[in-house]
Amino acid sequence: MKLLKKFLATIALVPLLAVASEGGFPLDHAPERGNDLSALQNGARLFVNYCLNCHSASLVRYNRLRDIGLSDDQIRANLLFTSEKVGDLMKVSLAEKDAKAWFGAVPPDLSVIVRAKASGQGSGADYVYTYLRTYYKDPSRATGWNNLVYPNVAMPHVLWDLQGVRKAKFVEEKDPHDESKTVHKFEGFEQIKPGKLSSPAYDAQIADLVGFMSWMSEPVKNKRQQLGVWVLLFMSILVFLTWRLNASFWKEVK
Repeated sequence: MKLLKKFLATIALVPLLAVASEGGFPLDHAPERGNDLSALQNGARLFVNYCLNCHSASLVRYNRLRDIGLSDDQIRANLLFTSEKVGDLMKVSLAEKDAKAWFGAVPPDLSVIVRAKASGQGSGADYVYTYLRTYYKDPSRATGWNNLVYPNVAMPHVLWDLQGVRKAKFVEEKDPHDESKTVHKFEGFEQIKPGKLSSPAYDAQIADLVGFMSWMSEPVKNKRQQLGVWVLLFMSILVFLTWRLNASFWKEVK
């Protein structure tokens, strides 16, 4: 019993420890785009043009985009380059050796990145949505860019032409836990150079992109949820019939 109590107490502390260990920059809630086909199609366009140059999505085929309302002709005309075919996997030709030389690390495959980044702070969509909106100019970095969600990230800000160039403002404050120390606190962004989009328009585009990446992480999510409703309904009817059948069988015995 003592071992069981210790085990249960440890299990109860795991979520608290996970949240406490995460810390970091607070995540913004990503708008839901899962049922908006036009948003998913726009997200696919952004993904192919801005992400698929370095990152693969090797668990997804181009023809899977039929599920978001695109025909093979539309996929071929708008989302395929060079000699790729509609049935091919969404891979890139960037060699790992070159990626390590240019970025210091191989860009991760983005097939299930949204699911992989889920944590106690928020969903994976929240993480990617906040990450793509918190880049700032940093001359001390090799790429010239830094990020609040992922400090010292190797990836440059590939969407800077849409968002523009921003500078992060920090202030030094006393550490609430130790007055002899100071902490570097983020105070806001300063727009240095405007982008092609306004801030709300850029956020909307990122929401579409993250929505597509969320869909890509689990293309059958909507069908799974619909099927789940029918399964629960079936189980409820089955339980009711079983209950009434049991009562009928034991009626004479009672």
